[in-house]
Amino acid sequence: MEGAKPCCTPLGSQKLDHSGSLISNPTEYRYLVGGLQYLTWTRPDLVFAVNQLCQFMHAPRDQHFQAAKRVLRYLKGSVSQGLWFTKISVDLSAYSDTNWVGCTFDRRSTSGYCVYLGSNLISWSAKKQSMVARSSIEAEYRSLAHTAVELTWVCKILHDLHCSLPKLPTLWCDNISAISLASNPVFHARTMHVEIDYHYIRELVLAHLLKVQLVCSANQLADLHTKSLSKTRFRYLCSKLLLGINSDSTYRLRGCIRKDDMSSISVNEK
Repeated sequence: MEGAKPCCTPLGSQKLDHSGSLISNPTEYRYLVGGLQYLTWTRPDLVFAVNQLCQFMHAPRDQHFQAAKRVLRYLKGSVSQGLWFTKISVDLSAYSDTNWVGCTFDRRSTSGYCVYLGSNLISWSAKKQSMVARSSIEAEYRSLAHTAVELTWVCKILHDLHCSLPKLPTLWCDNISAISLASNPVFHARTMHVEIDYHYIRELVLAHLLKVQLVCSANQLADLHTKSLSKTRFRYLCSKLLLGINSDSTYRLRGCIRKDDMSSISVNEK
């Protein structure tokens, strides 16, 4: 892939399914996708693409292998990108989104979220839901519950670190019905099939531990983790994740410690 042409997005517009012929060496595909999973720890722009590729580990086909190669082409053009963190106020917020029945072969929805501490992205996820949602409200509400759990966990970590939040964590969602259900079950007759477990988020709202607010679909940052996007939309959302470019080609795991700095350290200090 060294001579391959870079591309602008990790996934194409065509959805992956079980059509096509099986590849002759599935182990090669599994090694490749398994390695890509490690990149999702620092590259949130790859989360949805790798999530899609992981669903075909047991029987990869030609289209899946071509999709994995496209991710490598995308990485070739963005190898210097990475997350940047800055000193800012300690405000906790999150974006939650769902691609309802987005999977073509089992009709399950994909949930995605982004958690921000100030303007810094600290947690993200793209995961297929465990069961088929009978309505978009159920799918969105389930995604809200998963995001609320993550926010609760982050709040507990900050509390253990004696770091107080100046205001309530904000959970942004672009589904009006799901937001209404989170604060008041006014759609009870229409949402009997929503399991009681997902009313966890409503308890947080009523206890004034979390507030859920509406965000327009154009500003829904979690779109990056739920669906394949156009080049323009993908680049816009990546800019909101604070994915910056490292101008220094030398990468260091210990910060900016240079060789000449180490020479001044005594033997005992080493």
